[in-house]
Amino acid sequence: MKDGFFRIAVATPKIRVADCEYNKNSVLAMMRECAARGAGAVAFPELCLTGYTCGDLFRGRALVAGAERALGELMAQTAELDLLALVGLPVACGAGLYNCAAVFCGGRLLGLAAKTYLPNYGEFYEARHFSRAPECAEAKLCGQTVPLGNSLVFRCETVPGLSVGAEICEDLWVPCPPSANLAQAGATVLFNLSASDEVIGKAPYRRGLVRQQSARLACAYAYADAGEGESTTDLVFTGHDLIAENGTVLRESEQFTAGFITADIDLQRLAQERLRMTTWENGGHAHGIPFSMREPQFRVERKFPALPFVPDDKEELSDRCEKILNLQAWGLRTRLEHTRAKRVVLGVSGGLDSTLALLVSARAFDMLCLDRKGILAVTMPGFGTTKRTKSNAQKLAELLGAEFREIPIGENVSRHFQDIGHNPETRDVTYENAQARERTQVLMDLANQCGGFVIGTGDLSELALGWATYNGDIMSMYSVNCSVPKTLVRHLVRHAARTAPADLRALLEDVLATPVSPELLPPENGKIAQKTESIVGPYELHDFFLYYTMRFGFPPAKIYRMAVASFAGYFDAATVKKWLREFYRRFFANQFKRSCLPDGPKVGSVALSPRGDWRMPSDASVRLWMDELSD
Repeated sequence: MKDGFFRIAVATPKIRVADCEYNKNSVLAMMRECAARGAGAVAFPELCLTGYTCGDLFRGRALVAGAERALGELMAQTAELDLLALVGLPVACGAGLYNCAAVFCGGRLLGLAAKTYLPNYGEFYEARHFSRAPECAEAKLCGQTVPLGNSLVFRCETVPGLSVGAEICEDLWVPCPPSANLAQAGATVLFNLSASDEVIGKAPYRRGLVRQQSARLACAYAYADAGEGESTTDLVFTGHDLIAENGTVLRESEQFTAGFITADIDLQRLAQERLRMTTWENGGHAHGIPFSMREPQFRVERKFPALPFVPDDKEELSDRCEKILNLQAWGLRTRLEHTRAKRVVLGVSGGLDSTLALLVSARAFDMLCLDRKGILAVTMPGFGTTKRTKSNAQKLAELLGAEFREIPIGENVSRHFQDIGHNPETRDVTYENAQARERTQVLMDLANQCGGFVIGTGDLSELALGWATYNGDIMSMYSVNCSVPKTLVRHLVRHAARTAPADLRALLEDVLATPVSPELLPPENGKIAQKTESIVGPYELHDFFLYYTMRFGFPPAKIYRMAVASFAGYFDAATVKKWLREFYRRFFANQFKRSCLPDGPKVGSVALSPRGDWRMPSDASVRLWMDELSD
């Protein structure tokens, strides 16, 4: 099982009510097809060997015995498959009849997960036929003695991280579903065998339940729904199958169809998520049942967004941008109110980051009904400043109603070179950082002079890579962009442009078209010579690396393979590996800069504040990460 991926399926076979032989053959055909597709586990709907809508036929021995016989044949005929199957049927045990999921693999019946909550309202009358599940009892079925109950967890000894639990239909719809206990007992994959009839409005509600339960339990939650063949005397069943993982719906079937869906779930990711959540409680009460199977062979089909910080859906992206801008502005607003400051100072370069910071500052001032003239936007042209960026910085400040000031730094930096004996023809890190530190000193002194504070403009991606000057632009009194990744900064500025007046919109569009650069080296023919991404690498790749490193703790080899798949057609494998190695080198080497970051608002699930999300020794070795990428 490469990288922790495991393929699961949920299926809706076409059935005939009370025809166990026909239903068995439908299930058998789908099991074989699922196995051929590389699935290692598959679930079928509630009572699918008999049909859910049998009514009082469940009271007769013939139907129950027919279901048992069908199950026995099904297990015998699939013994050669490396497939864990969950199939619904009625099971008589003692004085009760139970609505069960038979769980079997390799011809062996492992256990019977029984339904706990029996709906007896509206169109449902299950208590008329079935008994509530015990926690764990002993049942004999198909010549095998197995546990029957609502607290069974099936633990695979040959597939790392695979532990399976099951609940049935209504169990999910109650305040305290059995799946919560099963997950706390270690189940990472939960199946729901359901016969949920369809009425208007039910599908989105069902989808929400499945998605939320997968998020709440940090698990994969797969829902197999009854469909074609169930009685339509009073109800209609549409086969609404769903597979969700940790709050995201991975696959969803079309309704009014029979068939199956598969999804490649990430068991490593689920385990990491539970480790990350200190509020996650282990120790649910469950009866563990071991089993083994050969790991299914399949090519991972799951797609990972190349831009994980940027939603694909335009409406969702717009909503996210608006919310982030408000979060940034609200954080600054609160800091202004607390300090009673009426002024802020920030350096504007005509680039994306400072443009975003200025937009956020204007929004915060509007929230407090403060005059935007209290925003002092300072451009400090140095050796690499171009006419385009300098002009854009001034126009932006003027269009937003901020106070603008130009303070050239060239002469002061040149005198500083004389003081420290540096040859200005040597265009090294000293040449570059001296300019960044001079600019920071100017901003800090202006803030003291006007009784305000300095707004930092650096973003999350720059902090991850250490692309910031210690005691220079990394320093501020409040850093509004500190948890916004570079790939999202562009979209935030574009979002602001859409609702801006025409002249401001045109200016922001030009800023968006400007190459990303610190402009610390002299321009060539009046154009920007120093382009950040030619030095540190593409921000699209680095943000991808950052997200999966920080959010899920994935190892380098897994991130590499995911990136190669996600950026196919854009970056080849060698390019991905080159910049991934550079990411780790920079990330480890520059922790000392992140250890002294100023305050700033967290806006997403990935952040690098040393007081919040990320604590790391500055002298940690990168060797393990580099070694994994050495092959």
